[in-house]
Order: sequence, then structure tokens, then C-alpha cells
Amino acid sequence: MVTNDGTIIQIKHDILCEVAKLVFSGKFEEEKDELPYRMMPGPKAKYRCCVYKEREIVRQRIRLAEGKAPQGAHNELVVQVVQAACEDCPISRYVVTDNCQKCMGKACQQSCNFGAIDIGRTRAHIDPQKCRECGKCAAACPYNAIADLIRPCRRSCPVGAISMDENGICYIDEKKCIQCGKCIHSCPFGAISSKSCVVDVCQAIVNQKHVYAMIAPSAEGQFGEGITFESWRNALKEVGFTDMIEVGLGGDMTAYAEAAEWAEAYSEGKKMTTSCCPGFVNLIRLHYPDLAEHISTTVSPMCAVSRWIKSKDPEAITVFIGPCIAKKSEVMDQDIPGSADYAMTFGEIRAIIRARGVTIKEAEETRQEASTFGKWFGNSGGVTTAVLEGMKEQGIANEVQVERCNGTDACKRALLMLKMGRFSGDFIEGMACDGGCVGGPSRHVDVAKFKKSRENQIAKADQRNIQDNLIQLGADQIPMHRDNWNA
Repeated sequence: MVTNDGTIIQIKHDILCEVAKLVFSGKFEEEKDELPYRMMPGPKAKYRCCVYKEREIVRQRIRLAEGKAPQGAHNELVVQVVQAACEDCPISRYVVTDNCQKCMGKACQQSCNFGAIDIGRTRAHIDPQKCRECGKCAAACPYNAIADLIRPCRRSCPVGAISMDENGICYIDEKKCIQCGKCIHSCPFGAISSKSCVVDVCQAIVNQKHVYAMIAPSAEGQFGEGITFESWRNALKEVGFTDMIEVGLGGDMTAYAEAAEWAEAYSEGKKMTTSCCPGFVNLIRLHYPDLAEHISTTVSPMCAVSRWIKSKDPEAITVFIGPCIAKKSEVMDQDIPGSADYAMTFGEIRAIIRARGVTIKEAEETRQEASTFGKWFGNSGGVTTAVLEGMKEQGIANEVQVERCNGTDACKRALLMLKMGRFSGDFIEGMACDGGCVGGPSRHVDVAKFKKSRENQIAKADQRNIQDNLIQLGADQIPMHRDNWNA
């Protein structure tokens, strides 16, 4: 979970951990209303203006942990604004700085159509009650003395989905939001978060359900070279999960199925996009709806592994774990048969692990469930490499041209060209996050910090090919079309 403020992250984790403890103890419903007072006892506030606001924020975060929207929410998105925390953010976008020379020309004042600028004793002043944030004053000032203070959340949003209401509280437009989660860790007040399945997953474990964890390929290397999938498996079993499976296996399944789909599309002269990144899929459906028919009908690696697990254990409850916020929207909104029942971030699962008093320890890898192609699925370009390998293994000799789109801006450029009929390639690999899944908003550390550890971990895997891996694990007969599944 990457942010410039460790305090915000620590508070979020502490709340989730305490919630998990209550669920495991069977006291959640009985004591959840007391939790804000235990965590923020007062009488003095620790972080905000008053202890009452701190308690209200804790209350809203408990609702998020239950999978509910905060009180006062305006939409049903996964990504939500905690209004009580957002109130701390300055609402004035344009501010006069000390560079103001109180010049005689008064260009700023003359340019304002709303009478929002007064000339004070030492410099100009902008009345936030009158300002309509048109920006004319900043453009007119000859000294560049008016700063454009775009809120961090709005600046981070790649699709312009964040606005402010009449009270200066941010809200998210569900007709625009692709639920990539970039805004969550950009907010210095921790006012944006996401709905969580922490309560539901913990309760399923308490009820001794068959709960399977599915760890994203991007996990390798993020927590140090010694923390392997075996490390995760041991810890999660100790928590109460039935087992843990690499989602890299799903990468192999998706790549092999998509290879055949690409070959068919290529023979028909049809251009296609990948479907494994839900942020990218949301981008197409909301902002380029005319291109929806170009999306691959092959399910994502998360869904593929879930189907594989459920084919072996019909009572399985599957939980995806990774650095992705948009995966939650894939679970909740796309309603794909056989897909994961829940999706959570690395931070959320670590809170559950901590609540159980379990430690993730270094361990040697004892089993491999994915080829190296599936393991690299989490990096930008990894999907293309895996699909091309799948085509090669199936004897498909087409020389296809793939545009590897690294980040939302690159995705938008490629989709615009496709929409205009000027896209020269055959296929588009879309990754909403810079660097691919490894650069997801809820990653544990910056990509550069674990790049070497990741490379070293994957280098230890054997060089089995995709088809052999699928046959070896009995995953070659799982239906891979999004609508083709019988539980």
C-alpha cells in the first residue's frame, strides 16, 4: 500500500485489524459500535480537529469493512469518499501567493467575471464563496502569482470522475469512474477508500467454510525475496483458509484460451483488446462503449482460477488477493459466473493475518502452479508474451502486431485510434496501472524497490510451458468464455 503518509495507512490497517478481531471472537455485531471509542478514546484528538470527527471516520471505515458505503454516499461504486475526512481538505482551488505585487494593472481582478477578487493592503485576495474556479485570474496574472491548487484526488484521476459539491466535498461520478483506485492513496487526508469484504471473509472462516485464497502473480518479490507463495500458503492456512492457489495458473489458462481467440479474430480481420484488467475493461465500457464488442470474451486469470477451484470443490468460497482495487468491481459489478466470490488487497489480508496473531515467514517454494509466462502476467507486456507463447504452442503461426499499453493514458490513446479506425495493430493489451498489476494502487512497495527480488524469485521456477502446466494441474478443460460455466 503506497502513500506518502504512513499514518493514514496505519490507521486504516488498525481499524481493519480490530474489525477482524471482533469477527473472529464472535463479538462484531455486539461491539462494533463501541470500537470508535476504543480506538479514539479522547478527550483530545490525535489527528483531526476533534475526537468526534475521528470517531465518525472510524465508524464510516467500519461500514466499508462490512462492504457497505459510508453514510451519505452518493453512488454504489467500490471506491467511496468518506465525507467526514474529506471535510479537512482546503476547498479553494485558486490561491494568491506571496508573488503578488499588488500591481496597478489589476489584471486578475479585471479578468474575473464573478467579482471574487479584492485588492487588499499587501496583495490580492480571492473569495472562495464567489470563485467559480474558471482560472481566468491565474492566466491573466503577469507574475504567475495565483496558484492552481488542484486537489490531489482530482489530479490523480485519469478519467475526470472526481468533482466537488456545493460544500467542497468530493464526489465520484459513477458514469465515469473506472474504479482503478488511483485516487485512494493520493488523498493526504485518507478520505477516499474502498468497500471491503473483510467482515464477510472472516465470518466465512469462523463458520468453517471452504475458503480458498488466490494470490495474484504480482505478489512475488513484493515482500522480499524470501517471502514465497509457500510463505503465504502457510500463513493463510494458519489463519483458517482451506488452501492458497497461484493466480499465475489462471494467467496460463487465460493466455492459452485467448491465443485461440486471437487467432480466430485475426483470420476474420477483427481487432481485439485483452480482458484481464478490470480497470481497462471499465474504461472501454464507460468511455468507449462503441468498442465493447472488441473486448476478449476470455475470462480473467482471477475468474479462471476460481472456476478451477470450484470444479474440484463445489463448496469453495474463493477470495482474490492482490494490489488491485478494480478487481473488487470485477467481482461486484461484472457478475461473471464462477468468478471469485470476494476480492481484497494486500493490506486487507495482512490486517486479517495480524488479527489472528500470525506472521508471514520466509519459506522455500515447494510447489509450482504456474509457468513463468503466467507468473509474468502481472507486468506490463506479460499478457502479450504469454498469449504469443500460447499461439506458438498451439501451432498458430500468425505474425500479429500487439500494442502494449502501459497505464491509462496509453490505453486511452490506443482506444481513440481504434475508435477512429486508425489503429494499425491487431490487438491491444491494456493495463490501467503503470507497470501493470505490479504497479497497482494497493501494492506493498514501489515497483523499483522489489523489481530485483521479483526477477530472482521467478528465475527459480522451472521452465515448463503453458500447455504442459495446464494438463499437469487438470486446468485444460475449464470453460474459459465469460458466459460459459456451470457451477
